[in-house]
Amino acid sequence: MTSIEGNRGEPRPRPPFPAIKGLFGKPTVLNNVETYANIAQIILKGSAWYSSMGTETSKGTKVFALGGKITNVGLVEIPMGTTLREIIEEIGGGIPNGKKFKAAQTGGPSGGCIPAEHIDTPIDYDSLLAIGSMMGSGGMIILDEDSCMVDIAKFYLEFTVDESCGKCTPCRVGTRRLLQYLEKITQGKGEDGDIEKIEELSQHMQKSSLCALGQTAPNPILSTLKFFKQEYIDHIYHHKCTAGVCKALLKYEIMPEKCKGCTLCARNCPANAITGTVRNPHVIDTSKCIKCGVCMSNCKFGAIRTV
Repeated sequence: MTSIEGNRGEPRPRPPFPAIKGLFGKPTVLNNVETYANIAQIILKGSAWYSSMGTETSKGTKVFALGGKITNVGLVEIPMGTTLREIIEEIGGGIPNGKKFKAAQTGGPSGGCIPAEHIDTPIDYDSLLAIGSMMGSGGMIILDEDSCMVDIAKFYLEFTVDESCGKCTPCRVGTRRLLQYLEKITQGKGEDGDIEKIEELSQHMQKSSLCALGQTAPNPILSTLKFFKQEYIDHIYHHKCTAGVCKALLKYEIMPEKCKGCTLCARNCPANAITGTVRNPHVIDTSKCIKCGVCMSNCKFGAIRTV
């Protein structure tokens, strides 16, 4: 057994390293399924074949789990460098119901959002990092015009809060504090200075968290702030969710020119917030309205909208 010097220079025994064993005591290699699939093809066809696909710095192909507001969902394999537009329009079949493409969230919960203005971005490691996103776990969620980007950031942060191991303070406390800010904003309780506090806390987390979970947890927030900052401003200063997602910020109103006075909305309102007489336009009392949306779903004339 070798020795090392103690506090006074005396040799002392070096503790033996623990035996390392794999699964069932056998040699074990840990990788994801995509890596194993690529290795098999490289062995069969050679490294030159694999390197012939992709870009100069991102070789080969990449598998994405394509989902969200897209016609064709599922696993897709593309050569590195394929543009986001090609994935959405040619492989994914476009956005259903004639809606407009708004953003694509890539990389899983720690990834960022790519706005419509960057739809021609090539999908490779360097290009995604350059616009604040990442390849990550290979998720690609497509968002349309009905998506609220503040709510999207909150959704992904809820996941990282649950996944934080709690070892380091920046991640354990930082993720929960960021989530509190986003919950407050989506509930219409945002305050002046919240955006600046979110940005400052996110930067501290990126620099001081011990592992990649805490370092990348702010990515969905920072990317949506970069490309969709106006939505944060609308939530905080105008108490308005333009996508109509955040219920606390919604107001329902009846358009008198469309209302036929059928009374169906009033009869189904659980809060008795709608008044009016037969064949005359009805009115919603916003002080009583609980924003359940029952009136809108029951109206056969499209006379009720959110503002």
